[in-house]
Amino acid sequence: MKIGFLALSGVRVMDPELLQIGVNLPGFVERSKVIASLPSLGLLTLAALTPAHHEVAYLEVPDVDAPDLVAQLPGPFDLVAISSFTAMIKDAYRLADRFRAQGTRVVLGGLHVTLCPDEASLHADAIVIGEGEPVWPAVLADAEADELRKRYRATAPYDLSTAPVPRFDLLNIDRYNRLTVQTARGCPWNCEFCAASVRLQPKYRTKPAEKVIQELHEIKKLWSAPFIEFADDNTFADRRHGHALVDALIGEEVRWFTETDISVAGDETLLRKMERAGCAQILVGLEDPLDGTDGLELRTNWKAKQRAHYLESIRRIQDHGITVNGCFVLGLDTHTPESFERIWEFIQESELYEVQLTILTPFPGTPLYRRLKREGRLIDLLAWEKRTLFDIAFQPARMSTEQLRTGLIDLAERVYSAEYTSIRRRRFARRLLQKDHRSSETEAALTHR
Repeated sequence: MKIGFLALSGVRVMDPELLQIGVNLPGFVERSKVIASLPSLGLLTLAALTPAHHEVAYLEVPDVDAPDLVAQLPGPFDLVAISSFTAMIKDAYRLADRFRAQGTRVVLGGLHVTLCPDEASLHADAIVIGEGEPVWPAVLADAEADELRKRYRATAPYDLSTAPVPRFDLLNIDRYNRLTVQTARGCPWNCEFCAASVRLQPKYRTKPAEKVIQELHEIKKLWSAPFIEFADDNTFADRRHGHALVDALIGEEVRWFTETDISVAGDETLLRKMERAGCAQILVGLEDPLDGTDGLELRTNWKAKQRAHYLESIRRIQDHGITVNGCFVLGLDTHTPESFERIWEFIQESELYEVQLTILTPFPGTPLYRRLKREGRLIDLLAWEKRTLFDIAFQPARMSTEQLRTGLIDLAERVYSAEYTSIRRRRFARRLLQKDHRSSETEAALTHR
């Protein structure tokens, strides 16, 4: 069979004013643009699990509505596998419908499909619910026998120690500024709004460090000095695995980015290893840094207990030359129109190198979505295109939607202005120079003893 693995690329913001801000203040949607431009690691992994007698192609589709799109693709395909995130799932459905109209069989998968299987089934010959790796061989065998089932679901969590090296060779490397490698899957923490929670994954799992290094070596065959993004929800949630990972990375001469939680600041040994291993930046969910917040979104979350240490933790991490991208969630139930000014004050005091401002987003399947639905606060239950992290899809508890929108815009204009962006960069550089100076003085003092 000739199989097409199709990923939807691009970033989507529905609100025209917010979209314009993103153009004028690139930092506003910078992280989302990075995510949208990353290759689909899931599809590349399925391609690696595809037997050699099949012909495979990996394609990123920027515009599913292009009139001659199907004709432009290097088909015809016997089977296409399509994956997308929630904000662009309707685009994925339209793309699937176009292929099916021409007689091509379509398999849909991914997190959104797993959470909304009945909806997704309307647009596919088969859907994959949950992890794709365990069932992909069965999908291919059934497709070859012309006996595709409507649904495939794994019966046990996938063992990451058996994961193949993704088919990075299918990519046009020149179009990427970073490539992805997964070292862990899921997250053990209990954040109401997060679609990465263990509630949506069978359990939190890690990939052996030697497997990660094997993937890096394959990437280096294509790109001598790659920048790597670890496609994890929380790389260092398992501290023992985290130490093994960075131990293996030391000496590999790669720069990398990942997402984790603020608790890494409490492990000085790990921070030193991360610095030596080439960690450039970590994204940390700070959500709401203000003391006293006890909203339902965070009440059972251990992060609420970390707030008193946020400023010191950020300083510790950045003193190791690792920049922190602090992610804030606006629109929590405790937020009022006055909250934006307090968050702005914290951002200035924290001296964060990067800042990501997002709107509380009710992704399907999350406890947040179910609670807001129960409370009648969702704005159009099926408006998946508004799950962008910037568009408002719910009624806030203590302000109007317009106040939330205006608060986001005003805060973004201050945080991402050219002047304040320059200030953030200079502060970080100055702290590193001071650290290097202190280190040199200490070394000199020890030498002269």
